Amino acid sequence: MSKVKVITDSAGDIPPALISELNIGIVPLSITIDDKTYVDLFELSTEDFWRLADSSSGLPMTAAPSSEAFKEAYQKAASEGFTEIIVITLSSKLSATYQSAKTAAEEFASGERSISIEVLDSELATYGEGKLAVFAAQNCEKPLDELLAAVDSLRNKTEIIGTIDTLDNLRKGGRIGAAAATLGSLLSVKPIIEVRDGVVESPAKQRTRKRALDYLFNHLSERVAKVDEITIITANAPDTEEFTARIQEIFPSKTILVTTIGPVIGSHAGKGTIGIAFTTL
Repeated sequence: MSKVKVITDSAGDIPPALISELNIGIVPLSITIDDKTYVDLFELSTEDFWRLADSSSGLPMTAAPSSEAFKEAYQKAASEGFTEIIVITLSSKLSATYQSAKTAAEEFASGERSISIEVLDSELATYGEGKLAVFAAQNCEKPLDELLAAVDSLRNKTEIIGTIDTLDNLRKGGRIGAAAATLGSLLSVKPIIEVRDGVVESPAKQRTRKRALDYLFNHLSERVAKVDEITIITANAPDTEEFTARIQEIFPSKTILVTTIGPVIGSHAGKGTIGIAFTTL
């Protein structure tokens, strides 16, 4: 029976222990802060990223991995004896990572006829994407076609919703003007964000952090009967523990994973962002 190698990028915010336990291959994006570029995870830890981002006047910039970086990951998998690879990437509408992985797969397969590579656009971000990779790795003994179908089904049942705590990154990135950012901060505006059909949308805005967290709580509590697995995603939010405990109250029998938003998504969302990635039955 074949065993599938699972490869993903560094935007999935998978806890390091799970990456190691499940032998998931990671192809990192790069992060540029104050004109210095770092390879995510390998040259820049999440802790160092937040420290540098706090002192930077500009917006950290992200860049997709090259096709060569993916080919190196494919070659490593082949050298370890894998004959089948599934690659799960950040939404193609948010990054060129998917295209790099596809290009690499086409070029690599032309020279390695014995290996099969399937590249899947997660249409998600942070641990929505990461969850698909974890699921695939947990079920890597399945035949590739069955595994692809199962991952695709899970993708359609995965939702991500959260709230941004600060408008600074939107200001730094030119998405809103300084005056609007200042006014929004004075009014304590907290946008609700979600990943829908591969893009980030803002279905609502709340006037305070408490109301924003209430919105997220209500969004999940209205779906209690349908919710399967839950993960809290946090960008060093100080109220993570309290919010997690609140969610745990309505799902007392479920184990809730908490994972930290890393440099790729954190560059755009900003410190204090908190959200929920969950799957439905």
